[in-house]
Amino acid sequence: MDSNNYCIIMAGGVGSRFWPLSKISKPKQFLDILGTGRTLLQMTFDRFNKICPSENILIVTNSIYKEIINEQLPEILNKNILLEPVRRNTAPCIAYANYKIFQINPSAKIITAPSDHLILKEDNFLKVLENGLNFVKNSDTLLTLGIKPSRPETGYGYIQVDTKDINLGNKNIRCVKTFTEKPNKEIAQVFFESEEFFWNSGIFIWSLSTIQKAFQNYLPEINKLFAQGTDFYNTDNEAEFISKTYHECPNISIDYGIMEKADNVYVYCSDFEWADLGTWGALHEQLNTDINNNAIIGKNVFSYDLNNCIVNTPEDKLVVLQGLDDYIIVDSGNILLVCKREDEQNIKKFVHDIKLKNGAKYL
Repeated sequence: MDSNNYCIIMAGGVGSRFWPLSKISKPKQFLDILGTGRTLLQMTFDRFNKICPSENILIVTNSIYKEIINEQLPEILNKNILLEPVRRNTAPCIAYANYKIFQINPSAKIITAPSDHLILKEDNFLKVLENGLNFVKNSDTLLTLGIKPSRPETGYGYIQVDTKDINLGNKNIRCVKTFTEKPNKEIAQVFFESEEFFWNSGIFIWSLSTIQKAFQNYLPEINKLFAQGTDFYNTDNEAEFISKTYHECPNISIDYGIMEKADNVYVYCSDFEWADLGTWGALHEQLNTDINNNAIIGKNVFSYDLNNCIVNTPEDKLVVLQGLDDYIIVDSGNILLVCKREDEQNIKKFVHDIKLKNGAKYL
C-alpha cells in the first residue's frame, strides 16, 4: 500500500432529502439504510482503506458529529477527524484537509469523496482508483470519476467528455468539455443516448501540489485564509484557528469554484455500478423489491394493491397499506411521511416549512 495515498471523506451533510429517517442529530451517512450491518460512512471507510492506510484517511464533518465518528470508526486517529464549526460547502472543507496533509506529506496523492455513495463493483472501483492515482502522480491534472449512465437520470449532474483520442496513456481518461447540473427529462434522455455524457460522481483524484495550485488560481481568497494556519495545523491551536477561519470563509462548492473553471480537468470514464444515495428514489433502485416493485423495510408491513412504493417502518410497528402506487412511506419516531415518489424533491421544502412552524423539534 502506497504511503503517499491519502483519502478525504466528506461527511458533514445533514441529509435532508432522506428525512425523516435522516435527522440533523444523525444524518444518513451515519445510518445503515441498506441493512448491511454497516453504516454508509463505515462502508466508505472500508472501501478506501483497501487503497489508503487508515492513518492517511481524513474525515471532514460538522463538530456535532465527532462522537458518532469515534464510535463508528475507532480506527480513525482523532487528529484525522476535521471538525467544521459551520457548514461552508465542499471547497473550504477540501482546502482545510489539504493543508493538514501538506504539513505531513507534501508529496501526497489524494482521493476526495462523499461519505454516502454506493459502489457495487468494488474490484472495478479499486482498479479505477489505482489507475487514477498513477495518472495524477505523473501529470498536473485534476481528475474526476465519471460513471456511464444506465438510465436518463434527472437527479445527477453530468460531464460531457471530448471523445477524441488524446493519448494520455489510458483510453478511459478524457478531457472534460462541460459540466451540466441536474437536467430535465428531455435533456437527460439526450445525454443518455449520447456517448459523450457521464454521470458526475463527485469523486476526485489529484496530487496535493496540483489541487493547491488550483486553489491559488481560482479560489485565492479561500487559499489565503487557510494558508495563514501553517503554524497551527496538527497542533493544540488548530481548532481555534479553524473556528475563526470558517466564519470568514465563503460558501462555495469545489465543482463551481474550481472544476468548472480549470483548464486541466479530466474525467475517468468508468463503470462500477455507482449510486449517489441522495434520495429515497435512488435507494429504491438498490433495495430488493417484491413482485409489485415495492421496496419494503419493516417486518410487520401488510400490503394490499401496493405498487412501486418504498416503505420504511420500525420493526416493532404493525403497518397496513392499501391502494397506493408510486409513494414513499416512512415512519420514524413521531414522524410519518407519505409523499409521491415523483415529488420527492419537495422533501427539502417540507423540512423548511416544518422548521419555520415548529423549529428544529422534528428535524
